[in-house]
This record gives sequence, C-alpha cells and structure tokens, in this order.
Amino acid sequence: MNEPTPAAKRPTISLTAGSKVMVRSAGSHDDTLLSKGTFRGIVSISGDNALAIELDGSTGEDKGLIRIVPVPAILAIDILEAAKPDEEKRSEPPRTPEYFR
Repeated sequence: MNEPTPAAKRPTISLTAGSKVMVRSAGSHDDTLLSKGTFRGIVSISGDNALAIELDGSTGEDKGLIRIVPVPAILAIDILEAAKPDEEKRSEPPRTPEYFR
C-alpha cells in the first residue's frame, strides 16, 4: 500500500506582537465588538490575561487607541498579516579566565 506524500510543511501559527489582527469579542448585550489593528501583546489585569490591540481607525474608533480585550470575551481572532517574531537576542556568557593554555 502506498502512503500519501506529506503536504508542504506549514509554518507554526503564533500571534506575535506587531501582527495585524481583527478581533471579535463579546460586547454589551448580544452585540459583538470588532477591534482591528496591531497586536501589541498580552497584559495582565488583576490576574486575568487580555490582548492589547492598537486600533487602526478602520472601524470608526480613534486611530492609535489601545483596546484591552479580556481573553474570556474573545470570540474570534483573524490574523490579517503575521509579524515575524523577534529572534532571541542571546549574548555569549562571559568567558572565564583561561588558566591553562
């Protein structure tokens, strides 16, 4: 029996700071709140995690306004343009003096 060839390897999905996103979250009553802009990171408020989104003004909100969306209120996140994660900046550990040459 022939095994199917593996599909092209897809990149790992991750939400990285600087990505352009559209977030649908629970609003008041039965409404949904649409937040479109740049993902700035995760913040913690009283032990609860939330997304920080810098709004781009396309949904009628003030451009540059930072919206904090609590994780339990998130209904959907669309990643419109993924930002590449910053490479870890590793410095070389300080070298110990070489006693034996």
